[in-house]
Amino acid sequence: MKSGAGKYPVGLVGVGNMGGGMAAHLLEQGWPVQVRDLNPHKEQVLQRLGAVAHGSAAQLAINSVVAIVCVVDAVQTEAVLFGPDGAAAVMQPGQAVMLCPTIAPQDVEAFARRLGQRGIATIDAPISGGPARARDGSMSLMLACADEVLERHRGLIDALSAKVFRISQRPGDGARTKLVNNLLAGINLAAAAEAMALAERLGLDLATTLDVIEQSSGQSWIGSDRMRRVIAHGGLGDYAPRAHTTLLAKDTRLATEAAEAAGFDAALGRLAAETFRRAVEAGFGGEDDASLFKLLSRAP
Repeated sequence: MKSGAGKYPVGLVGVGNMGGGMAAHLLEQGWPVQVRDLNPHKEQVLQRLGAVAHGSAAQLAINSVVAIVCVVDAVQTEAVLFGPDGAAAVMQPGQAVMLCPTIAPQDVEAFARRLGQRGIATIDAPISGGPARARDGSMSLMLACADEVLERHRGLIDALSAKVFRISQRPGDGARTKLVNNLLAGINLAAAAEAMALAERLGLDLATTLDVIEQSSGQSWIGSDRMRRVIAHGGLGDYAPRAHTTLLAKDTRLATEAAEAAGFDAALGRLAAETFRRAVEAGFGGEDDASLFKLLSRAP
């Protein structure tokens, strides 16, 4: 996609791992960035890079042309847009909201309909790739919006990511694509954790086993990324959260619900979703999703 001209104020609500990386990347390219997060420390980090922090989503929206929502789920998105001090009430026709959370397609459609009644455009734009890729602009951006909205904000979209996938003109299709991707990610991660737990049970060296997998038919990007954390620190593991276990628990659940609504039997997806659910119940929800290995390695 070709870059558009002109840099205007952009707001990001939710500047955690992904949103913070996106904000820092935009600042580096000279975009005026407004931020809002419930964690003041996250705002302060970006303020040192030149961002302006606001006390509410509404205040951020007043000072932005596009408000990017990068929170966790539909409940938080509802609060950001339509709750007390929400953005939608103060936004003007011609402004736009970019929805980046992984949420159900029907929620995206409902938000887009309510925003559209106010003359506010919706850009359905789920993201994938992790914080490092958000920071360097190489994350995947799955885009569903009207052509005219895309053209108006092409410069911002190109600034956010060099990997933009144009899904359709229908908000909700970005969410559908993200759920398909994340269901496969969840299946691959659950399978990698199970395979490595089996390797441990068989008395194999985990580092050597992972070396073999990464050069053989069992390799997957998410499996390599997370299982490298499992064997870090001399085998003690690194479970500091880059992507919390709760996130793929939510995403695999949403994906299997979408499959059920479409009349599709996502058998492997259900198994993966159940594994993530068990990991959260076991107390690993706040840890990195590599924690599936801990769950499966202790299984009888």
